[in-house]
Amino acid sequence: MLLYPSTGEVIRAESALREAGVEAVVKGPPPDLRQGCDMVIEFCLMEEMRVREVLAERNLPPLRVAVVQDHLLEPVSLYHVKALGDFVMVRAANMKITVDRRNRRIVNVSGGGCPDVPFLAEMLVGKTLDEAPEPRTLGRTLCGYALQLAFEEVCRQCRG
Repeated sequence: MLLYPSTGEVIRAESALREAGVEAVVKGPPPDLRQGCDMVIEFCLMEEMRVREVLAERNLPPLRVAVVQDHLLEPVSLYHVKALGDFVMVRAANMKITVDRRNRRIVNVSGGGCPDVPFLAEMLVGKTLDEAPEPRTLGRTLCGYALQLAFEEVCRQCRG
């Protein structure tokens, strides 16, 4: 796991790793490793040298690289999924997206507190998951980033 002092650095590091083809997942840190922000980047230990190389090239050194050696140090999922009849709601960090499973239409976007949340909601609500633009292309705040994570998870939940 990569630990960073700020959310912005987590977002930049995750993007750099994805662009380099490294599988990386943002999660919540285990309680014993909380330092800096409330997100860590989980990656396969076999990729550590490549991860360090990519991050060094981008000048994104982590505060710490921690190895998960027991279940007490497992990172926690940032996602909370709730089925509500024909609807599914996914929360990632402070953002929620709700989708009608019958037609994969986004019926609600909420949460956050960032100035771009109303704009994000306006651009997504009423569209199907296939029609909707990815939130990362619309927003530049932590809320936009969290909504992107929720969007990706709701797409996984509503495959079909």
